[in-house]
Amino acid sequence: MEITEININIRDEDKLKAFVNITFDDVFVIRGLKVIQGNSGLFVCMPSRKMPDGTYKDIAHPISNEFRQKMEALILSEYHRLVAEGTGVGAPE
Repeated sequence: MEITEININIRDEDKLKAFVNITFDDVFVIRGLKVIQGNSGLFVCMPSRKMPDGTYKDIAHPISNEFRQKMEALILSEYHRLVAEGTGVGAPE
């Protein structure tokens, strides 16, 4: 399964840096990922839902750590490219 499109909408907030939608094999999309500024740098949060007890549970997420790292690297690379260009929406090359 390959990521065939990454759409990023950059935000200008303290912690929330962008909303991300990713498409797999041009046939399946996941919306609502977020690029977050944490204490040790940027990271990607999966789409989540607030539970009745106040905690959050991911709605969709990678099963393997290897795929999570690949997905996060592609998203953050595209985010940095868009920030450097000063644009807000993009797709992988």
